[in-house]
Amino acid sequence: MSSSPVPGAGGAASEHAAGGGGFREPLLANGCDDGGFHDGALAAVVVANYAHGGGSRGKEKDAVKKAKDGYWVDVHHRPAVADVESGGGGDRPLLFSNKKVMAALLYPYRVLILVRLVAVILFIAWRIKHNNSDLPKFSPIKRTPDLAALRRHYDDLPDGGGSILPGIDVFVTTADPVSEPVLYTMNCVLSILATDYPVDRLTCYLTDDSGALVLYEALVEAASFAALWVPFCRKHSVEPRAPESYLQLEGMVYNGRSPGEFMNDYRHVQREYEELKARLEMLPSTIKERSDVYNNSMKAKEGDHAGIVKIVQSHPSCACEAPPPAEGGNPLNFDGVDTRVPMVVYVSREKSPGREHNKKAGNLNAQLRVSALLSNAPFTINFDCDHYINNSQALRAAMCFMLDAREGDRTGFVQFPQRFQNVDPTDRYGNHNRVFFDGAMYALNGLQGPTYLGTGCMFRRLALYGVDPPPRRSRSSDEEHGHGGGVTVDTDTSKFGNSVLFLDSVLAALKQERRIIAPPELDEAAFLAEKTTAVSSSYDQGTDWGSSVGYIYNIATEDIVTGYRIHGQGWRSMYCSMEREAFQGTAPINLTERLYQIVRWSGGSMEVFFSPYNPLLSGRRLHLLQRAAYLNFTIYPVTSVFVLLYAFCPVMWLIPAEIIIQRPFTSYVLYLVVVVGLIHTIGVFEIKWAGIAWNDWWRNEQFFMIASMSAYPTAVLHMVVKPITGKGIHFRMRWVPMLIPPAVVLFSNVMAIGVALGKAVVDNGVWSAMQKRHAALGILFNVWIMALLYPFGLAVIGRWSKKPGILFVLLPLAFVVIAAVYLGVHFFLVKFLPFMVI
Repeated sequence: MSSSPVPGAGGAASEHAAGGGGFREPLLANGCDDGGFHDGALAAVVVANYAHGGGSRGKEKDAVKKAKDGYWVDVHHRPAVADVESGGGGDRPLLFSNKKVMAALLYPYRVLILVRLVAVILFIAWRIKHNNSDLPKFSPIKRTPDLAALRRHYDDLPDGGGSILPGIDVFVTTADPVSEPVLYTMNCVLSILATDYPVDRLTCYLTDDSGALVLYEALVEAASFAALWVPFCRKHSVEPRAPESYLQLEGMVYNGRSPGEFMNDYRHVQREYEELKARLEMLPSTIKERSDVYNNSMKAKEGDHAGIVKIVQSHPSCACEAPPPAEGGNPLNFDGVDTRVPMVVYVSREKSPGREHNKKAGNLNAQLRVSALLSNAPFTINFDCDHYINNSQALRAAMCFMLDAREGDRTGFVQFPQRFQNVDPTDRYGNHNRVFFDGAMYALNGLQGPTYLGTGCMFRRLALYGVDPPPRRSRSSDEEHGHGGGVTVDTDTSKFGNSVLFLDSVLAALKQERRIIAPPELDEAAFLAEKTTAVSSSYDQGTDWGSSVGYIYNIATEDIVTGYRIHGQGWRSMYCSMEREAFQGTAPINLTERLYQIVRWSGGSMEVFFSPYNPLLSGRRLHLLQRAAYLNFTIYPVTSVFVLLYAFCPVMWLIPAEIIIQRPFTSYVLYLVVVVGLIHTIGVFEIKWAGIAWNDWWRNEQFFMIASMSAYPTAVLHMVVKPITGKGIHFRMRWVPMLIPPAVVLFSNVMAIGVALGKAVVDNGVWSAMQKRHAALGILFNVWIMALLYPFGLAVIGRWSKKPGILFVLLPLAFVVIAAVYLGVHFFLVKFLPFMVI
């Protein structure tokens, strides 16, 4: 199950009270201190665009927020308890609050889980399909970052010395400027540069695995536009801070002051952004026209290029550039606004034919090493290039967990939920996956923490380096040994590689958890050589990179295994959801793309079970229930074998006589009703405490059935043939064979219902009461399967699917036609071939 966005205690309103760039909820009227607008006509335009309902809308939002949290209660921490948890003097603040499910809902929910477990054990045939994976859901926890407290203790300091927040290195990965549009990637970068975080403690790294010149030049263009976009966002507190998403919103969403000035700034920024888009669109053709090197590289073997590390935007301490002047010599007024832009670095690791490059994991490890040489921030966060920061406070929210007095020092990573903006309103293919993000992740949050989900995850650099968490000790002892808590690390070249500067950065990282180091001199030839070495294709060979250091190699789901490895060392993780979603991205928009995604996830998950990272055998410090949760992550595709058999059971009507499933029908239905009833009763409880909409739950049920007949069996088949072929899960495969099983099930059930209707006409007078009851249950079975396959049916009819109601016409018509055909065949056999009638 997955979770609804968490209302931020100390969120928007508290942040304004604390000062310093907080945001108000979008689509609210301007919050001018003087009580009104200075330009009446302009005010009418602005208000018409975003002030729909005024106070009543605020009351509605409060009611929705209260309904979301209606089943959660605060976990109060007394000061004395907090002191003990933090290990000493109580001088470190508590930066997030905990909520647990209210007892009236939690305890019946736990009892039902145990009852269901007993029922499943009794029902041996269903034991594998319905295993004990619910046990890790015993203690769901919701954690809410306190952004106002973070500002008080790390920004608004009495001495006025500026922020003391630690540094963050942000990694953006992209593999191909064609399949991953350049405009999406640049919007991701711009949202990072404009986020609300100290500019001198933030560095953005774009790693281009294709080595395409177009991406480098696009990044140069985006960094130039950032000099205008970033101060505009700071001045007017806009949300979101990805220009493509912000400028496409209905109305001109505005949360700051001076509406008249905002309108002028808005129009200017909009014009500049349109020009940026035009330049980005023209880049491929203009580069081809002027660059013979580029043209020749297109003829070279794909993936063969040298390593590149290029600083596109210098660190703010090295250069402070003013934004470009506006057209007509009328620059935007940025008085009192910080116009600096964070450091931006372009990275393209070396690709050589014949070498294994380890896909995304190798890309991220190259960024990890280069960032250690340039900024060495104690925290990193990675994004896929089609995601962007939707809430400018997101990085601060993650810091609330990393710096908290209770488990902050032992928190290895903070995972955010994945949210998507391009999903159709009905979410036909279950892309939102709320049951997972808003349920399962909250449940894991009450254990050792959620797993790493590939994007939108902040890591502690030391955890990625394979360093154990610090032991729990007193604060005085921590200060005596440095923030690393007395932790030591072996910096042998066999573990980290042969870069001397990188090994020095590892030692520095142990002592600099709470401050960013000054950038090194960037013009030294030796340093340039070190950067190139860090991204060379051979750097990982003979080292622990990809096994016990960095992101894990040689497995399709490197994200789950990387999180598992960090948990196994004793680190915990936190799940952070915010009332305004922290990040947003794009999701597969059709069934085939969605199934490709599911095949990769499920196949990679099964590879984990047969790898050295099997949750049963490895992870010396993994909690027992955490181990059970990871085990469930690795074996769930096997359930598809039983689901596929289950889906074919209702086709009994296609067989002349009753088949075996009808003979012990009463016992079968009894078990079925008990187990299915418990499943959905537990689901009701989970829907309540996770705040999931019924539509999201139903879409999850439907797509699980579709995947269980297509993607999951493909993954299981892959694991059967992998020892023979030696090939792993591919990102692309033939999709037609994958769709055959659900197509056959759908067609068979349509046929079965039609034949059942025909048999009802022929045999109604001779059927016993028990046979009629069996017939009714059998047809109900058919209808249930078809309801679950409804999205697949829409995908099959192609462009007609734009009118979803058409299936309610086509299916009954198909039933009648098949029933008529059955009756015709039956009466023909009775008249001419009676010996064939059974």
